[in-house]
Amino acid sequence: MGDASKVVRWGILSTAKIGREKVIPGIQNSKYGVAAAIASRDLGRAMETASALGIAKAYGSYDELLSDPDIDAIYNPLPNHLHVPLTLQAVEAGKHVLCEKPIALNAEEARRLMNLPEGRLVAEAFMVRAHPQWIRAREIVRSGALGELKVVQSFFSYFNSDPANIRNMADIGGGGLMDIGCYPIVAGRYFFEAEPKRAISLIDRDPQFGTDRVASALVDFGNGRRLDFTVATQLTPYQRIQLVGTEKRLEILIPYNAPGNEGMVLRLDDGSKFADAAAICETLPVSDQYAELTDIFALSFLGEIDPPYGPADALQNMKTLDALFASEKTGAWAEIE
Repeated sequence: MGDASKVVRWGILSTAKIGREKVIPGIQNSKYGVAAAIASRDLGRAMETASALGIAKAYGSYDELLSDPDIDAIYNPLPNHLHVPLTLQAVEAGKHVLCEKPIALNAEEARRLMNLPEGRLVAEAFMVRAHPQWIRAREIVRSGALGELKVVQSFFSYFNSDPANIRNMADIGGGGLMDIGCYPIVAGRYFFEAEPKRAISLIDRDPQFGTDRVASALVDFGNGRRLDFTVATQLTPYQRIQLVGTEKRLEILIPYNAPGNEGMVLRLDDGSKFADAAAICETLPVSDQYAELTDIFALSFLGEIDPPYGPADALQNMKTLDALFASEKTGAWAEIE
């Protein structure tokens, strides 16, 4: 723990798995955060989780947590349809909010977060941008080592056919694009350091759930730059990012679910030899990207740094997701404002 005068006391809305297994341990491993309270609609479950994770307070309703004057910031990992409503409720209660992705069900809903009270920060919890491997990869792109970056290519998949899982419930924002498609979109925006202009998609939907189970997209960033990606909820688990330039290619081996107990590897090659041994590999320090994320936003809440991301950034990501769903309906390119 860092300086005791620079501590953000976090309250966690719900006992969601991502919170229990990733974000709460990240807060506890961070320099400037304390997991101070957790709430569930089931008090027993909140108490059980609090006991297991060493959290001091447990509440049987979200309202009780939001009313706690000792809580500075809220982590919101609720199902997608509750992101904006509970985030706004938390802001109205005087809290800062780190909200799980996607920030909303669509761009129209995300716009409700654009007029926040002065001094209140809301941000989307894309932990990947806090990981040293993403930061280093962008440094390499900026250095010109790849030549001119022209293509960002990504694949991200898992297999989940459980009808009781919220990711398979279309009416509350389930499906692959909303759950994990948002990550490649962030990757394109992060590495190109630009906003996309139009997008086109090819989507296969589960006949029972109605959710997109395999979605492929081509996203145009202008000037010959494009992001192409596939995400899936019913394919074997796999993930990669390729950053392909006019001179070299950079590969991020585990770009999204980077484990916190080993150093991640970047691979750089010029294509002259295709053997793995020909690639120049760089291993990054061991890092807990969830701890890094919460520290960045803790320092933002504390006024030590300027917030790197806020509602405007989240809105831009939602606009691209909206365009991909619009393209599915028409079979044509959809413009992104």
